[in-house]
Amino acid sequence: MLYRHRTLDTPRGPLSTPVLFPVRNIGKRSTDNTPEYADSIPDLPTAMVNARAIRRRKPQWERLQHEATLREEMNVPEETIVFADSGGFDFHSEKLDTTPTETLETQQQIGADILGTVDLPLNREYRTEKKQRRIQRSIEYALTASDSHDGDELLFASVHGYDPETIRNTIRYLDRNGSFDGFAIGSLVPIRTDYKKTTKLILAARQATEKHLHVYGLGGIVYQPLLLYLGVDSFDSSSFIRSAGNRNYLLPGFGGRELGKIEELDRLPCSCPVCGSRTFEEVRADRGLLTIHNLWALAIELRRFRYMVAAGEDIEAYLDLRFRGNEVTHRAYLTAKQQVRRLT
Repeated sequence: MLYRHRTLDTPRGPLSTPVLFPVRNIGKRSTDNTPEYADSIPDLPTAMVNARAIRRRKPQWERLQHEATLREEMNVPEETIVFADSGGFDFHSEKLDTTPTETLETQQQIGADILGTVDLPLNREYRTEKKQRRIQRSIEYALTASDSHDGDELLFASVHGYDPETIRNTIRYLDRNGSFDGFAIGSLVPIRTDYKKTTKLILAARQATEKHLHVYGLGGIVYQPLLLYLGVDSFDSSSFIRSAGNRNYLLPGFGGRELGKIEELDRLPCSCPVCGSRTFEEVRADRGLLTIHNLWALAIELRRFRYMVAAGEDIEAYLDLRFRGNEVTHRAYLTAKQQVRRLT
């Protein structure tokens, strides 16, 4: 197992890892409607925001420049540790409209603690030549950001690749030629159902660096144990919001379940602050409650894994049991286990 427990020193204070960064929708809407969680889930003093989206929403950008702080806009404590990516995921479908320097300025102006460099994610439909051009441009943008960055914030280079060798070579090249505190692997969401390929790419990244490793967009309830097993230090997810919109109930060990398909039930099986005191119908009828529960489910998944490690339990046996209910994910875990055992 490559799981590791560390402390990341950020400008706003130490952060215990591995950790989840819940994706906030600030900038994507007129107001941030992500439910409050910072005070109720103490092990999630974190948030992931999209720097490009915030800058493009002009009224909000005006407030942030003159009268408000990002954390006030999000209604979270000032000590919340914010990771601002470049908004690169939007560049799947939209033309690049920023520069490494402008993105860096935006991230610093909103008071982000961790900065992700401008990147051009890959799509599985792209030809190899196009993928290679986008990888090369993302490398150039990362190095430009490295040259321009002179603040206390942590700078993570955004990395893309379509095979393990490209991932390894890109990280090692960036590490030799730039100054980065960590690396963030992208372009995995479009291939997330190909568990075998995805885990190989992540493992290649883990092998290439001892520095902090973040995975963009895969911190949902199914992938999270795999990421922890593979030694990923942090991950982000918006699945708690998207799943609630579809009335999907996330449950550690089981994944998501559609509440609409359940006809008769008095209480839900989770004992989180949302489910513990409310009836099944109350939770099913309230999207906001379901969103908070789903975030609790992600936090519990992480807590459970940490507990198993701290208690000295056999993690591989735990994951064998954890994934046995789903043939696809169980096969993915077995593949990851084979790869990890060759390294350890």
